[in-house]
Amino acid sequence: MDGLQGYRGWRWIFILEGVLTCVVSVAFFFLLPNFPEQARWLTEDERAYVSARLRADQGRSAVEKSVTLKDVKNVFKDYKVIVGGFMYFGLIVPAYGYAYFSPAIIRSFGYGQIQTQLHSVPPWAAAFVFAMIIAYISDRVRHRFLFAIFPICIAIAGFVMLLTIHNHRQAQYAALFLCAMGAYTAMPVIVCWFNMNLGGHHRRSVGSAWQVGFGNIGGIIAVYAFLAKDAPRYVPGYSICIAFVCLSGISCTIYYFACMSQNKRREKTAHNLSLTEHEKLELGDLNPDYRYLL
Repeated sequence: MDGLQGYRGWRWIFILEGVLTCVVSVAFFFLLPNFPEQARWLTEDERAYVSARLRADQGRSAVEKSVTLKDVKNVFKDYKVIVGGFMYFGLIVPAYGYAYFSPAIIRSFGYGQIQTQLHSVPPWAAAFVFAMIIAYISDRVRHRFLFAIFPICIAIAGFVMLLTIHNHRQAQYAALFLCAMGAYTAMPVIVCWFNMNLGGHHRRSVGSAWQVGFGNIGGIIAVYAFLAKDAPRYVPGYSICIAFVCLSGISCTIYYFACMSQNKRREKTAHNLSLTEHEKLELGDLNPDYRYLL
């Protein structure tokens, strides 16, 4: 399609992908329900089963309740919600940076355009396989913190290698594997961990929107991290990525200890409190009977 309608081939890639996304999003607006109770393609038994599983993890869905500005303010009174945004924000910068500039980095190894594109595929494939393995094990053992920190450490190792190793194509290419595997594995674990610890309709909807919305601001930073004048070493870009991955790791650690501390506190005090089901629903994961996933 290069030259079609006066556009270069790379422009058509973005146009086609963007159009497909828009078309699918319009269809999903009508097809995807907000709650299991609204899923028309499920039978009554299937809706009851899905609702029961969600209720076991996060409490009632509260399909009948709308979110008000007061609810939003109350959610942000919990500092764990703020920390959850920084957990994701810290990984968006290196993840977007890698996605945007890994072809430029690979091309600096001396490859042509086609070879550059071909060599950019294996790190993504490795990241996919590694993410699936981590996700499976994390779900089986029902633990998130270590399965977020381990990929974060891998990403840091990759960016440190890129920052310190030069004129060694094989080592630099291996480092790209570590960057992709680490960043793109830690991100879904963190998103899942944070959302599973948001009980109740209000806290889930506001908290998840905050994490993804605030976190994706990091994409703006990533655009300016790898500048052409810094090629081929990209020292500022790699340094920025390392700093933000460390930010994510620190945020995950703070979040882990906060959740663990609240679990221990609730073990001691829950039996002294008597709340109605309505009050528990309103509290969401702040309910003293709720236990955070670590």
